[in-house]
Amino acid sequence: MSSAITPIIMPKWGLEMREGTIADWLVDVGTQIIVGMPIMDVETDKLSNSVEAADAGLLRRRVANAGETLPVRALLGVMADSDVSDAEIDAFIAAFEVPAAADEDEDGGPSFDYADIQGIKIRYARRGPEEGVPLVLLHGFGGDQGNWLFNIDALAEQQPVIALDLPGHGQSHAKLPGTSLKHLSDFVAAFLDQIGVDQVHIGGHSMGGAIASQFALSYPSRTRSLTLICSAGLGKEINTGYTDGFIAASSKRELKPVVEQLFANPELVTRALVDDLLKYKRIDGVPDVLAQLGKALFKDGQQVETPGLKLTGNQPPMLVIWGSQDKVIPATHAKNAPTGAHVAVLDGAGHMVMLEKANEVNALIKKHTISN
Repeated sequence: MSSAITPIIMPKWGLEMREGTIADWLVDVGTQIIVGMPIMDVETDKLSNSVEAADAGLLRRRVANAGETLPVRALLGVMADSDVSDAEIDAFIAAFEVPAAADEDEDGGPSFDYADIQGIKIRYARRGPEEGVPLVLLHGFGGDQGNWLFNIDALAEQQPVIALDLPGHGQSHAKLPGTSLKHLSDFVAAFLDQIGVDQVHIGGHSMGGAIASQFALSYPSRTRSLTLICSAGLGKEINTGYTDGFIAASSKRELKPVVEQLFANPELVTRALVDDLLKYKRIDGVPDVLAQLGKALFKDGQQVETPGLKLTGNQPPMLVIWGSQDKVIPATHAKNAPTGAHVAVLDGAGHMVMLEKANEVNALIKKHTISN
């Protein structure tokens, strides 16, 4: 069978994706594909995203059709040189085997780990190589490590990545070490101590960005670089209609319009996403945790703490990413980044820019962390 045949397979985004649905092909048979070219849109039970070509080649066959739902690593298409016969391609497709769904990831490790810090059980995930300074990702208010669905695996191609459910979020205990950003950043430091990590590249989204900024202020010698994504802490204004609405919503009808504020395209808010958020909000202790954080950090349209404004110069090296249509924290706050920071405001994205513009965000973070 010709070594010039290259498969296009269903990607695995995030730690829990098992299958995806082909929404549409973006290229026709006969297209000369280059690395990084968007070739199809795939929908998961959470969100949709464009698949970028990992290899270059001539698209000879589209195996999967729009509307088909297939498991991770299923064969979607075939690239091959023009001198490869149709018979060879047919044989390749017939012989292709999809790995069993029960197979672990290539590194053989579990999807998640747990740690007990100050009496609070924390869920976290580690991906990527064992060597190198890890990138630690902190999600925002009401989120979890699933917010990095389209980022973790891509970023882990370059360096170790650690993503955790912050206290009171995701599958971590519904208990807080305190409600200030200092309490939360100290907790992150204690978590890193327990798992044996000293220096980090640290990145955060929204509230997680404010925690990351405070971490950089409190632990400058441990912070190799800082990435802030639609971050709290770089200005006073915030849409407390969103935070208060998220806390108060107790039904799909109430929650869906609140969550839609996170995206430039509200059609990205799926029934599964709303259902998952409702399940989270109904966990014992979670409503109290969210209310405590909301009261302590966001009040009357204002952020109580602004650690990002205390950062100066290029220590640590800082990357600031924003969605131009952010309805939760104004994109104008990106201008408040200190001199020397690299700032990127991406059109066509809202507060969840790392999901809506995943490929661009991943490229920016990779370039930032590899150079620092």
